Amino acid sequence: MKACVLASGSKGNSTYIEAGNHKILIDIGISFKDLKERCSHIDVCVDDIDTLLITHSHSDHTKGLLQFSKNTNADIYMSDKTYDELGMDIDYISIKDEFMIDDVSITTISLSHDVECIGYIIEYSGNSIVYVTDTGYINEKYYEVLKDRTVYIFESNHDIEMNLNSRKPEKYRRRVVSDIGHLSNKQASYYLSKIVGNNTKCIILAHLSEEDNKSSLALDELNKSVPSNINRMVAYQKNETDIIEV
Repeated sequence: MKACVLASGSKGNSTYIEAGNHKILIDIGISFKDLKERCSHIDVCVDDIDTLLITHSHSDHTKGLLQFSKNTNADIYMSDKTYDELGMDIDYISIKDEFMIDDVSITTISLSHDVECIGYIIEYSGNSIVYVTDTGYINEKYYEVLKDRTVYIFESNHDIEMNLNSRKPEKYRRRVVSDIGHLSNKQASYYLSKIVGNNTKCIILAHLSEEDNKSSLALDELNKSVPSNINRMVAYQKNETDIIEV
């Protein structure tokens, strides 16, 4: 399996994953033009992407969806509620709790955001990649299914103090720290400490706020709770991460 976060943050999110013969995209919150450019940086042709998984309807995760649907033959998966919220006339496949794409297994978990939001666990040939962003908390009932995965792409949105001292209106600051907002660095570190295991190879911290976080703060918090032998990196808004191969 391979994974590369193409873009991550409040201005657009998209992640590329290879599993067996399948080339999978999670979200397309950047323009179709930007998607093609960023894929070219990792020697991937957009035309070869066969599967798109949508997490939720917010524009920073769906901005390029309409053009993507018009210009590719990829199967697009999302929940019925997300489809209704988007109001786009596109073909899609309604996701289930668990489903297969040939020999690739995909499990979904429900996240806690101000719209319906889905997290994904993608498994192939003994390895697995978890994708969890845009949630105010992780329900304990999912700990078991999330445990000891190979790669975690995991939200670490804000530093609590930076958010409290932000110039944003109070209602926005309160939303971020609420149960339907985003995970802080401390929360991300806590949850990851509960679920990483001996098979975990890499953690990519994602969806960092450009105003209310710093990569150094997110990594420092993670380092307090997660074993040092696990590779770790931060995903950014303007450039793609290194390719992770497991």
